[in-house]
Amino acid sequence: MAAAGKWHTAPVTRSLPLPQVTAAALPALQRRTSAVLVVSQILGGLGVAVGIALAPMLAAEVSGSEALSGLAPTASVIGTALLSLPLAALMTGRGRRAGLVLAYLIGALGGGLVVVATMLPSFPLLLLGMAAFGAGSLAGLQARFAAADLVGPERRGRAISTVVWATTIGSVLGPNISAPASRLFRGTPIPEAAGPYLCSGAVFLVAALVVALALRPDPLLTARALAPEGPVEPPKRSLAAGIAAVRESPTARLALVTVAVSHTVMVSIMVMTPVDLGRHGAGLQLIGLVISGHIAGMYAFSPVMGWLADRFGRPAVIGLAVGLLGCAALLAGTAGPRHGQTAAGLFVLGLGWSAGMIAGSALLTDAVPRSAQAAVQGLSDLTMNAAAGVGGAAAGVIVAQWGYGPLNAIGAALLLPVAALTLRRSLRRPDAAAG
Repeated sequence: MAAAGKWHTAPVTRSLPLPQVTAAALPALQRRTSAVLVVSQILGGLGVAVGIALAPMLAAEVSGSEALSGLAPTASVIGTALLSLPLAALMTGRGRRAGLVLAYLIGALGGGLVVVATMLPSFPLLLLGMAAFGAGSLAGLQARFAAADLVGPERRGRAISTVVWATTIGSVLGPNISAPASRLFRGTPIPEAAGPYLCSGAVFLVAALVVALALRPDPLLTARALAPEGPVEPPKRSLAAGIAAVRESPTARLALVTVAVSHTVMVSIMVMTPVDLGRHGAGLQLIGLVISGHIAGMYAFSPVMGWLADRFGRPAVIGLAVGLLGCAALLAGTAGPRHGQTAAGLFVLGLGWSAGMIAGSALLTDAVPRSAQAAVQGLSDLTMNAAAGVGGAAAGVIVAQWGYGPLNAIGAALLLPVAALTLRRSLRRPDAAAG
């Protein structure tokens, strides 16, 4: 399989025009690609975090109803899901650079639409703007796959985890600069609550410029040119091609389910934790600290998860993700008024997400031919965001009807298919630890 084969080290002379890349030059190109993606990921994460932190408040202000405040972040998730496949198709034909630049540009346009919607005011336009704003998140998700294009399977987990780790910086800084960004527009026609979206749009434009100028040669196109000698399949762009590639590979199915379930469990529990903490007397400062700890668990330890995935195999780390997410559901679901236990549960929830996302993404890339990778990766982002959107919406209903504890129990139950598929693969392939 081309995705897991040895690199062809002769100079590149086929496919689209590319600089010649030899075996000696490849490590330097890998490092340069990773550095560019890390910089763009920091910028993109900062832009997303600045905007998303204010989305519910802005939706309530524009719509005039707190009951509609949750629709703004939901629109962003839906936009991320809907744009996944078109951008994956673009990357299949034109490379990662074209797709990432377009995603950041759409995200910047979304930020502008949010500002206009606030000034009119227009709630439908606000939702449209938030949907386009979700393209900024999609660029970050696709960047993790771009990091894996030029590395062999033995280093793929670490390459993905490096880019995921870079999100930590933007995610931590973003919410903290939202207030200063709002004050920049005091005394102008632009509402203070919408001002940060102009800042987010500007950051997305800078990220697009970085990628456009520095992500050269394109990692995906170069990786195709470095594929093992022999017949090269034409790139596959369609949703049907991605589904067919996953259907043909039990390993790809395990990877896809792992990514979708890990993300859904994390989002469903995380979005309702502030509500549960508030019911048990926690103030905004404590809630902020709990969520900050959760974000640290998601991103700060991703290099460890990448190393574990490369050292002990993707299935082993997927098993670790199941265990961590299950433990998190137990801790958070039984915490009640014990805020320290809730904080511990949310931190472990972040660790479980990190393990599942990195190991699942690496395994998905391992499992399919290079010609189908971009299509399958787009399908993965579509599936995980659609599932998380449904999970986040259902979480509110579950908590309202039965409580926060049952929500965590349902989240733990969602992990059972992942555990079953992982165990089945390990029993059928004793050497599965090779990833």
